[in-house]
Amino acid sequence: MVDTVHDRRVATTQPGSRMARRAAAASAPPPPPPPDDRPPRSHRTDGGGQGKMRVLAWISIGVTTLMVGGSLTAYTVYRDAFGNITQKSVKDDIINPRPPDTGALNVLLVGSDTRAGEGNAKYGQQLARTADAGGKRTDTIILLHISPNRDKAQLLSFPRDSMVQIPKCKNEATKQEMPARRDMINSAYNAGGIACTISTIETLTGIRINHFVEVDFSGFKNIVDALGGIEICLKSGVNDKKAKLVLPPGKSLLNGEKALGYVRLRNYGDGSDIQRIKRQQIFLSKVIAKATSNDLLTDPGKLRNFISAAAGSVTMDPDLANDTERLIEIALSAKELTANGVKLTTIPWIPDPENPKARVVWKEPDATKLFTSIKTDTEVATPAPSASAGTKPKVTVKPEQVRVQVLNGTKAVGKAKEVADQLAEQGFNVVGLGNYESPDGQSLAKSEIHYAKTIASAPDHATTLAGAVLPKPAPAAGKVKATNPSTYTNPAVTAGAAPKGTPVIQLVVGEDFDSVKVTKLPDSVQNSTITASEQKNVCT
Repeated sequence: MVDTVHDRRVATTQPGSRMARRAAAASAPPPPPPPDDRPPRSHRTDGGGQGKMRVLAWISIGVTTLMVGGSLTAYTVYRDAFGNITQKSVKDDIINPRPPDTGALNVLLVGSDTRAGEGNAKYGQQLARTADAGGKRTDTIILLHISPNRDKAQLLSFPRDSMVQIPKCKNEATKQEMPARRDMINSAYNAGGIACTISTIETLTGIRINHFVEVDFSGFKNIVDALGGIEICLKSGVNDKKAKLVLPPGKSLLNGEKALGYVRLRNYGDGSDIQRIKRQQIFLSKVIAKATSNDLLTDPGKLRNFISAAAGSVTMDPDLANDTERLIEIALSAKELTANGVKLTTIPWIPDPENPKARVVWKEPDATKLFTSIKTDTEVATPAPSASAGTKPKVTVKPEQVRVQVLNGTKAVGKAKEVADQLAEQGFNVVGLGNYESPDGQSLAKSEIHYAKTIASAPDHATTLAGAVLPKPAPAAGKVKATNPSTYTNPAVTAGAAPKGTPVIQLVVGEDFDSVKVTKLPDSVQNSTITASEQKNVCT
């Protein structure tokens, strides 16, 4: 048995969600990837705000990419258009501690259902025509994550009906501090604006938000029109007065106005919210494809018009709007990032036990594992040195080939078992547990990795293990003495037998341990993820 008095401390990761103000749009991401916001609620009856806003966010992504693409080819031609971007600074309104910057680029894309402003009021009822347009909400909340290498993009959609813990925030109008509370995620935006939405998501997920982009109804229409419309395919015709949409079966090219009706359409198919969200995802995938097509990128006139429409349709933070180098950096990564590399994921959810028909909560621990995978995406690849005649070629060792003994160097009970479970879930072959007593009897400040000096392959195995631990320890030759050693077993995880002669690598967990990188995600996450390129030629 492991000495539980020594084996303690557990690192936690929280789920997060947040909303922001106007609509998710062009911030500065890679090729225009569409986010996947499919909150599963068939109980909704509000005719169109939610659908419209989700699409706004997705379209905004395409818009941003195109604006950035323009900066690459002829920035001087389009700089005036960039100057039309509405800017909003919210740094001083974020009053909660912020997660560290990991080198990834995380952009909050939000779709605002405000009816205030020219062109928006007609989409609401009488309340929409009042001075404050009846308030505002974020019906679309999407986090665009671009890897530190700028070679992968993932879009996380937060169901707007998610019940979450909203942290203390400033009231957007009065600047007075509001206490923390449990509420629907999109309520953070209603009172605290984009700053409170950012704080909410950062607090819940542990992911640093670098920038934000907002879009409203009119902005959505402008963007679709600037793309020349989007073609969709229907299995049956539509004649819906609420959505103000009449379409025949088969293919139709939708302008901005019809696109709004299409994305909010409810009286179609089985009428479920799930089916409606699926249509939205396919629609956004088509937006991405068109926004990154050569027809647009190679036509200066079309591109100029598109950039002008996009820039005039979004609001973003000044750091992004005024950072030409960042926009170009994103554009360069966009060139490498095709629709094949864009994943759209909805946060795993279950019905809220307190209100199962109208609200949802995030499914745990699955949501936390998803957030951890984003938070721990920190590695920047460096070119491997070329092997010379006297240099041994580098060997790549897979996690399942690495046998690990986890030792607890802290005073936190259960820490070795906790870390061992995380490693096992990611495919490592954990064989033992134990404790480590430092010479001074104190907790080990920093985690360590040790391997046997006498085994030639041990350094390669240790390197693979080090790459999965945050912060990353530097492997050292020479093993340490374990106290209270025991065999590790986990009925939920089955590891294959490591090849004969495989070295055992020691991970000594220190106080600085944050987490094990998550690369293998739960089935619930996989089942709620789609790839943009797979949504072509689909009729709904």
